[in-house]
Amino acid sequence: MPADVLAAYRPTGKGRVERQVLIVRDHVLSGRAFSSIEEMDAAFTAWVPRRRAQIHKTHREMIGHRAARDHAALKTLPPAPYLVAERHLRPVGKDCLIAFGGNLYSVPARKVRPRQLVEIRATKSQVMLHSTVPDSLGETLLAMHPRAVGRGVRVVEEKHWDGLPTGKGRRTTTGEVPVQPRHHRPLGEGSGPLQALLNRAAATQVEVGRRPLSVYDELTGTRPFTTHRTPKDSS
Repeated sequence: MPADVLAAYRPTGKGRVERQVLIVRDHVLSGRAFSSIEEMDAAFTAWVPRRRAQIHKTHREMIGHRAARDHAALKTLPPAPYLVAERHLRPVGKDCLIAFGGNLYSVPARKVRPRQLVEIRATKSQVMLHSTVPDSLGETLLAMHPRAVGRGVRVVEEKHWDGLPTGKGRRTTTGEVPVQPRHHRPLGEGSGPLQALLNRAAATQVEVGRRPLSVYDELTGTRPFTTHRTPKDSS
C-alpha cells in the first residue's frame, strides 16, 4: 500500500505521536532545571517505570504489558530499504510519450496503446512507468528512466518506438490530381426532395407580398415600440 508522507510541522496529523512529547514535557521537564544531559536522562529513566505501570485510557491495559506485546509482534526490517515515491496516473500519447513534471518519458509502443493509463512511480532520481494490469508473467514495469532536471526535456529510448506506424503504407499522390468531369443532369432529374423543390420553375416565380409591420401589430393586438418624452416645465 502506498504511504502518505505527512508534511513537516503538522502535529495535528500524528496526534498520538506528538502527545508523547507533551506527556514527557509535563511529567519530567516542567518546573525543573538540569545542569547536564546526564541529569536529564536520569530523571527520564526514573520516570519511565511509573509511566509503564499506569493504565492507558484508550485500550484500558497496563502500558508496560501492552508495549511488551507490541514489541514481540514486530517483524524484522526487509533487506531492501523502503522506497518513497510519488505515484500518479497519466495517459499515453500517440507517440508513446507520457507527460510528467513538465517533461516527456517514453514507454514501449508494443506494450501500450494510445490514451492508456500508466502508473508513474517517481523518486528524486528515477521515473518508473508501470502498467495497471500485470502481463502474463505478472510483471507491470514498462520502462525506467532517470528523472529529468528542469522542464521541457524528452527522455526517450529509441527502441521504445519500434512498432509505431512509419507512414510508408499511406497512399500518396504526386503532381496534380485530375479533376473528374461533372455530369449535368436535365432540369427535374435531380435526386432528393430538396433538389426537386429547387427545380420547380413555378416556385421560383412566386411573388412575395410586402406589407408594413403595423399590420402584424393590429393582428396580434400589440402596440409598436415608441419612446415617450415628458415635456419640460416652462418655468
